[in-house]
Amino acid sequence: MTHSILFGSKEIQFNLSYSERKSLGITVTPDMEVIVKAPIDSTIDKILEKVKKKAAWIIKQQGFFLSFQPKMPERRYVSGETHLYLGRQYRLQITIGDNEVVMHRGSFIEVITKEKSKAGELLKQWYRQKANEKFAYIAKPLVEGFKKHHKQPTGLFIQDMPTRWGSCTTKGKIILNPELIKAPRHCIEYVIIHELCHLVHHDHTQKFIDLQTREMPDWEKWKDKLERLLA
Repeated sequence: MTHSILFGSKEIQFNLSYSERKSLGITVTPDMEVIVKAPIDSTIDKILEKVKKKAAWIIKQQGFFLSFQPKMPERRYVSGETHLYLGRQYRLQITIGDNEVVMHRGSFIEVITKEKSKAGELLKQWYRQKANEKFAYIAKPLVEGFKKHHKQPTGLFIQDMPTRWGSCTTKGKIILNPELIKAPRHCIEYVIIHELCHLVHHDHTQKFIDLQTREMPDWEKWKDKLERLLA
């Protein structure tokens, strides 16, 4: 069942379900969905009252997850257009030729293609290839350093995710969005460390934040950089 409350001028919608439990639980998912689980004998008035008390926390959590949502502007893939790679801007150069290849040369990313209409897909494939190479290289020392917590990921994977930079599955798989290859190395490290910390703490509790801060004291700087650069 879907319900909502007003907190100031903001409406908070939430999905409500009942179960055999002693207390009401509120969860905000990475997709910013609010889930409320209540004891079977709870009245709707009591539930709404408790959700209102947690409204500020809910909005804060939604804002936190919003920072992990890639904001990808429309691209035209024409010569002269700027594109990011590891935090730096490069000019796109489209060249018509017999081969189909992408090359990073100086301040340019050159796409050689038989048809201009294929430039966007070729560049996307190149980004994905670079993501596979660079993410594994960047993650290796971070994963090694995390062994002190007696936790290790079961694998590092690349996957398109329209609303997230990274995720950590219940089976310990760390998944990274290939679009991260456009960000500076420290931003990529931040996302990897964030997901590694989820191997220890599954929710964004204070213990999670404390662990993330120990692993990367300036994580907020790179989180903000990531939000600004790819906004």
